[in-house]
Amino acid sequence: MPQAARQIGPRRRLAVDLASAADLVGTLAKYLGLAALLPTAVALWYGEPFWPFLAAGAIVSGLGLFLERVTPSGAAVRVGVREGFLVVSVTWLLAAAFAALPYVFAGGDQLGHPIDAYFEGMSGFTTTGATVVTDFDELSRSIAMWRQFTQWLGGMGIIVLAVAVLPRLRVGGRQLLESELPGPEIAQLSERIRSTARSLWLLYLTLTAAETLALASLGWLGIDEKMTPYEALAHAFTTMPTGGFSTQARSIEAFSALTQWVILFFVVVAGANFVLTYRALFKRRPGVLVRDEEFRLYLALIAVAGAALVVQIWSYGIAAGEEAVRTGLFQAVTVITSTGYATSDFATWPVVCLLTLFALMFVGGSAGSTSGGIKVVRHLLLGKVLRRELDQTVSPEVVLPIRLNGTPVDERTLRAIAAFILLYVGFWALGAAAIGIESAIGDVGIDALDALAISATAVGNVGPSFGITGPMGSYEPIGDLSKVTMIVLMWVGRLEIVPVAVLLTRHYWRL
Repeated sequence: MPQAARQIGPRRRLAVDLASAADLVGTLAKYLGLAALLPTAVALWYGEPFWPFLAAGAIVSGLGLFLERVTPSGAAVRVGVREGFLVVSVTWLLAAAFAALPYVFAGGDQLGHPIDAYFEGMSGFTTTGATVVTDFDELSRSIAMWRQFTQWLGGMGIIVLAVAVLPRLRVGGRQLLESELPGPEIAQLSERIRSTARSLWLLYLTLTAAETLALASLGWLGIDEKMTPYEALAHAFTTMPTGGFSTQARSIEAFSALTQWVILFFVVVAGANFVLTYRALFKRRPGVLVRDEEFRLYLALIAVAGAALVVQIWSYGIAAGEEAVRTGLFQAVTVITSTGYATSDFATWPVVCLLTLFALMFVGGSAGSTSGGIKVVRHLLLGKVLRRELDQTVSPEVVLPIRLNGTPVDERTLRAIAAFILLYVGFWALGAAAIGIESAIGDVGIDALDALAISATAVGNVGPSFGITGPMGSYEPIGDLSKVTMIVLMWVGRLEIVPVAVLLTRHYWRL
């Protein structure tokens, strides 16, 4: 018996270096707390209370310093694949809590409840755009800007930022970047991960600044008087991360047609692969966009979905002419890219329009973008797999490798795509069941389609749903269980499910 115990023992030892993971989480938290300086400056500018932001920043940075002190020096350099999954998952939970603290400290009827505050925080850092706010005018300027800024931070990722500025994260940086920019494979811009992260961060900053200037110019020129510099920055903060949360209760409907076209352009850019965009703009190689199969399919899906919605909107008399084209294309793009902006209350549209939008919630933007959802490249490769199966049914002796942009894709990647889609559908179904059951018991006015859409919009990080939770509505009426369900779905959806799902397996924790 002792001999057997000695044989079993080594296989059951802890496989995850918790000290390394805790040290890295502490380092990320320490720097994350500095994000509170921006809303603090906004609060000072408008003469509003600034202590909720300083207190939140001090708490998170203090927690980070504490974790660094209680873990062995240099522990973070031992971060591997296993620890990377844990760090990514825990950091996003911590980031959502950080985002929620100012809401709790500021108090008020809308965001003072801890579950509502954490819902808003998770929605922000996962760039979902769902909200429990019912009265936007009641929010202070600094709180509203904080809500926008948390989406901007979550867009390209606090982890990518950490990789770019902290040299000692080079060892674990590759795993972290892959988790934040998910897809079958992330192309490297250079041999060094820090250089790659800095390049992506530079592009993100450049596009944000360009959109801010473009939107602000519309206000300065008198084209859209509502588009003040504050509004321009606030909407740039939620366009580039494809978050879609607006400072206005009526979303983008409140602004001029030209403003909507400008925002639409930047949403399309944000939904594309940032690696390709970087090469096209900074390396002056625009041809890479044309040659990329995913980008071509991305534009084709936008064109087809936009045309379908335009026809439906025009046919049902919702809008006509340029307005119909703009509304249909805008909603197709913002739902496909998981941005969630709205120029019309599509929750009131006919059922056929709602079913079209519901289907688009499962598309997602490009891999390597800030979009949520399944991602276009997975749909592309899955389609190629299905076509191969049909071809081999007729000619079973033929060997047909799957290629992406001319490069063979290994079977392990294809199996991973199939597993991801199954997990995605599974989480969506479980979430819809939980939301539907609680809604039926509580009688909050959510039907079966609404429950399915709410779950899809949460796991896909889209934001608005149908019915009372539509683009001009709020998630405030749903029950706490449904809100917690959405929090979990937003979290796992943003992290592409796998980094969270592996934490639930016994093999992850034990050798």
